[in-house]
Amino acid sequence: MQNNKWIQIKVTSKTENLDSLTAVMSMISNGLQIEDYSDLEERILDGVYGDLIDESVLNADKTVASVSAYVPADKPTEHYTSYIEQRLNALKLEYKIELISLSEQDWADSWKQYYKPIKIGERLVVVPMWEEYEAKNGEVIVKMDPGMAFGTGTHETTRLCATLLEKYVNSSSKMLDVGCGSGILAICASKLGAKECYAYDIDPVAVKVARENVKDNDVTNIECDVSDLLKGVKEGKYDVITANIVADIIIRMLPDIGKFMHDKTMLVISGIIDERCQDVYESINNNAFEIVDEIHENGWCAISLMLKK
Repeated sequence: MQNNKWIQIKVTSKTENLDSLTAVMSMISNGLQIEDYSDLEERILDGVYGDLIDESVLNADKTVASVSAYVPADKPTEHYTSYIEQRLNALKLEYKIELISLSEQDWADSWKQYYKPIKIGERLVVVPMWEEYEAKNGEVIVKMDPGMAFGTGTHETTRLCATLLEKYVNSSSKMLDVGCGSGILAICASKLGAKECYAYDIDPVAVKVARENVKDNDVTNIECDVSDLLKGVKEGKYDVITANIVADIIIRMLPDIGKFMHDKTMLVISGIIDERCQDVYESINNNAFEIVDEIHENGWCAISLMLKK
């Protein structure tokens, strides 16, 4: 297979110039890579991402930002750089232009260096597909591709759900995940010992990705399929149900989810920003649920519920 060559045109300027720089660079490419670490420390509260982000990123200069565009190596690069220089000079901005030659494979894989294994509960560890990692102290390994969409364990809501899952899943559990995305929560449940798992999403692409992830994790007790929220979900009672979506969808789901629960079923809901908690509390009370547990992290909330007795 041909390994095409590309040129990365990387332009660096003061962080306060980022909007202008992005506007100029967007005139030569629709696909830009932006490196802006000015608010990184605010986003890494209590070291949450310390195990995920490479040290070189943590130590990056927060006063500058870079925007990169990628163009085929056989194109006249000087035309692009001339255009950029003219526009930035007209804006009276100080800047630096770098031209970096790389292969298509280099480009596709370059981001991988920034992702490392990350613990998302007491025992669960999400490990990038390409990384070798030896489990220790009872750890449970979940293999994921952080380059994909649909949820890979790095977001607070997934970690919160996984933390609660560890409390409730056992060897007899029948588990349901509504809005499964990558399938990570069902995979976590399976790896924690659940007897059978069912994962649903409204997006067929997400379901396809979830099936691939299930296969890559060598688990055989997970069924992934398409559903419109609860429409299309396999009928019956489940022991553990997760819904890591958003507050509005959770509120819409709560009146109907009870038919999939028995008196000991644990329902874990997440994807709720703190500002919407009160709305969710009201829906919980209005639909005969009681709160068993609740955890917060960086402005997000996960709640475990049971039917009121």
